[in-house]
Amino acid sequence: MALFDHFAPRINAYLRRLGTDPAIAEDLTQDVMVVLWRKAELFDPAKSSLGTWLFRIARNRRIDLARQSRRDDLDENEPMLLPAEPVEAGDDLDARRRDARIRETLALLPPEQMELVQLAFYRGLSHSQIAEATGQPLGTVKSRLRLAFGRLRRAIEADTAIDID
Repeated sequence: MALFDHFAPRINAYLRRLGTDPAIAEDLTQDVMVVLWRKAELFDPAKSSLGTWLFRIARNRRIDLARQSRRDDLDENEPMLLPAEPVEAGDDLDARRRDARIRETLALLPPEQMELVQLAFYRGLSHSQIAEATGQPLGTVKSRLRLAFGRLRRAIEADTAIDID
């Protein structure tokens, strides 16, 4: 009970500072406390303090809720969700070339960058989740992703410049 009394108000305040509705912040705080109760064995004091672990859970729960509510708010008549117009043969060829160039460039990335790009785009993990999953510092994850995106961008731009010439 002492852990609840100590952390619950702090987590609730943290969530509210992030702009979470007070009722939702209360629900998320309760969820975090349930995780503490049910999954306490997953906490590793060698990796972080208990407070850091709980605040990370709170942040991730808030992100999950935001993602879920975005999916729920989709309007089926939204122009971006409607089927695209038929693609001209030349456009389709350009898209296939671009996709092939991206795949080639991805294959040339160093393994540590390739892994992070796959986690971010194929598994949909946030930078924080990638850092947690790989055991790498968040700054390292961000830096390696930025370098990977830079390589991809330069490859696409170089490919586009060749097509224009």
